[in-house]
Amino acid sequence: MANFYEDNADLRFYVEKGIDWGPLYEHTQMLGDVYESLDEAKETWADTLNLIGEFSANEIAPYAAELDTQHNVLKDGDVVFGDRITTIFDQLKDLGVHGLCMPEQLGGMNAPLITYFLSAELMARGDVSVMTHHGFHGGMALAMLMFSVDEGTTTVDLENKQLVSTRFEAEAMDIVSGEAWGCMDITEPDAGSDMAALRAVGELDEDGNWTVSGTKMFITSGNGRYHFVIARTEPETQGDPETGLKGLSFFLVETYNLDEDGNKNWLATLDKVEDKLGHHASPTVMLTFEKTPAKLIGERGDGFRLMLLLMNNARIGVGFESLGLIENAIDLSKQYAAERPSMGKTIDKHEMIADYIDEMEVDACAIRAMGVRAAYYEELAQRLKLQAQFLAEDGSEEEARLLKESNKLKWKARKVTPLLKYYSSEKAVEYGQRCVQIHGGVGYTTEYGAEKLLRDAMVLPIYEGTSQIQSLMAMKDNLLWIMGNSKTFAKQLAEAGFKSRFDRDGLTRDVYKIKLLAMRAQVHLMRWILSEKLGNKPVSAWGSALGDFDPKVDFSPAMLHAEHLAKLLTDAAIASELFRQAKKWPERRELCVAFVERALPRSRYQLDLIKTTGHRILAQLHGEEAAAAPDREVA
Repeated sequence: MANFYEDNADLRFYVEKGIDWGPLYEHTQMLGDVYESLDEAKETWADTLNLIGEFSANEIAPYAAELDTQHNVLKDGDVVFGDRITTIFDQLKDLGVHGLCMPEQLGGMNAPLITYFLSAELMARGDVSVMTHHGFHGGMALAMLMFSVDEGTTTVDLENKQLVSTRFEAEAMDIVSGEAWGCMDITEPDAGSDMAALRAVGELDEDGNWTVSGTKMFITSGNGRYHFVIARTEPETQGDPETGLKGLSFFLVETYNLDEDGNKNWLATLDKVEDKLGHHASPTVMLTFEKTPAKLIGERGDGFRLMLLLMNNARIGVGFESLGLIENAIDLSKQYAAERPSMGKTIDKHEMIADYIDEMEVDACAIRAMGVRAAYYEELAQRLKLQAQFLAEDGSEEEARLLKESNKLKWKARKVTPLLKYYSSEKAVEYGQRCVQIHGGVGYTTEYGAEKLLRDAMVLPIYEGTSQIQSLMAMKDNLLWIMGNSKTFAKQLAEAGFKSRFDRDGLTRDVYKIKLLAMRAQVHLMRWILSEKLGNKPVSAWGSALGDFDPKVDFSPAMLHAEHLAKLLTDAAIASELFRQAKKWPERRELCVAFVERALPRSRYQLDLIKTTGHRILAQLHGEEAAAAPDREVA
């Protein structure tokens, strides 16, 4: 039988070697001795991934075309699924995988979250819409536990390593059992990426009960029972856009309950199921809340922060979802190219097609490397925070140490997560299109499945934060860090310059060349920003000028070039990670070489774009005369 886990040597490398499971195992043991040893735990987690890989290859992938034709429909106020996805989720329910990362006391396997992300890749390789809908089961149950811990409504018996109680226990167990699922409700008809413009409201009545009113749209699996909803609870201060975010709160809203006969009693209204380009088996819903009972999570005004906790994991999830689609595109491309004769040989023997497929395979490994690091950093950061909350005394040195380490890992995750989401989703579109191109004329038909991959890929750079939002996040984080850590950055710049020229190892030189190009791009943008801000002011006046520095206004040159910088930062991050692996495991060196040989020339190109373009556009935006073309020399 086919098996998407067994046939993927790079994925198995991480399970067998590349992931340091020890710290994750120790932290999962806080909530129960499910496994007698680390080796037993690793074996169980690998067996589970093997099971999901086999299931995806044999029970999802062969039915991708059928899933694509069975659109969800709105009937009698509820969404009706197609027969095939209903069958698949009945099977998943029997397999019990919705509780993969949940504590044993809530019906789960107490596995690390990173096992879920790896399983997401396996499932997305079969069909991304199945993976997407699956993600709103166990993922939302885990979010319930995470939010309860965050607000202090979870109790743990540390001596016996047991979860005593958690606020949303009934709801989480309902999801783990496969009887329900959850959703994340952010977008509104007039508010997408601009969170401050959200208009759904949360209201508190005289009896202390909360309700939510408003319309949410583009809600994936939005016919679920449990919805995390962000809504406005505090008034805005006129002229202060920041209060638009500070006035948001976070709620768990139940859209229906069940009567004694199991019939749904709707507490919200499903208005529409979107007719989409792809992802046909996964429903995308518009719904309206009208004084719908809600449970406030955390504190009033805490909504934006809590939403980001959810979004960070969702963006990592999109990285693995994109990776699964790319692996599917590689499969289809290689199969077709190996069978299609042209000019005396199969087209996989033609130089350009061989180069196309090689690039796809290398990039898949590169994305997986970045995805595993992002997932590992994010998970360990959260688990250290839990340890500080449950194991350390308030105000103790141990609590401070754990929180400091958690924050360091959180920062590492924050730096790589937007790059992962950007690169993986953009490459999914690029390689979906390439898969069509390799198939030629038949790729434009529905017979081979290539065009479906392209349609499915098109949403990946859009949902959970567009590629442009990811680029802006990465740009601002990196440049603001430089402003606050200029001496450290200068040392890193000097090190990269030295090693890129004088290290004896050619691969080391090339990796540091990529890092140096990314740093020089940041230096160039900082000089540009400062020249715009300070003009001809003397050095003595710089302090007062930078005192009123506003990134939303003063980062204009960097905002223009954010995507170019994101590409540079991504290549540098991946090259660094693959180089780290190559030093530890010599067998990984070949992969690092293959990535770097493509990344280095395109990094030079991105720096060239940043240094030589943009002046004309900015002048137009500012109503000024275009500046003279700058020097095109690239260091």
